[in-house]
Amino acid sequence: MDIKVGHCWRFVTINTHSSWLPGDERGFRNRDHRIHSSGDYKNPPPKDEHAGLRKFNQDNSTQMVKISKLLRSIIGLAIIARLKKEGYRILAISVSFDHVHILVELPDDIPTIKRIMGRCKRNACEAVKHEMPGTIWSSGGDWKPVDDQERQDNSYNYVLTKQRPRAWTWSFKDGQTQALLD
Repeated sequence: MDIKVGHCWRFVTINTHSSWLPGDERGFRNRDHRIHSSGDYKNPPPKDEHAGLRKFNQDNSTQMVKISKLLRSIIGLAIIARLKKEGYRILAISVSFDHVHILVELPDDIPTIKRIMGRCKRNACEAVKHEMPGTIWSSGGDWKPVDDQERQDNSYNYVLTKQRPRAWTWSFKDGQTQALLD
């Protein structure tokens, strides 16, 4: 796992707009952890925890943005193109109906990562603007560091094989690109 100086491999997650609201049954935390659940998506909190907040957000939020099967590859390739244009190495990406996972080497600086991912989101929006006008992405994202080879291998496997049915996936392996849509 060779790394450019000043860079770090990251497991990036970006969600579609309104796909994970405060009060979500899968667990949640809002900005700066002012409010958060006792669980997470692997160990969900009790069903009634933050039920009022969940109902409020469901009633007052826009409808969740869903990426159609036909547009997932276009969005994935647009994100890859932007990352490559900026000189970043990508090992794997998946696009499902409500989120994107990327295993990518990025500068080891969160504000810079946020700007890079913002440009990737804009590039994806531009690629599908006629089919999906308006807001596609939620703000922010998650950019967990991948600190060792085992974690990189696990992240790579997760992006390519542990996604929902009909997820579009792409990987860089042995100098080859592979795109799959099941």
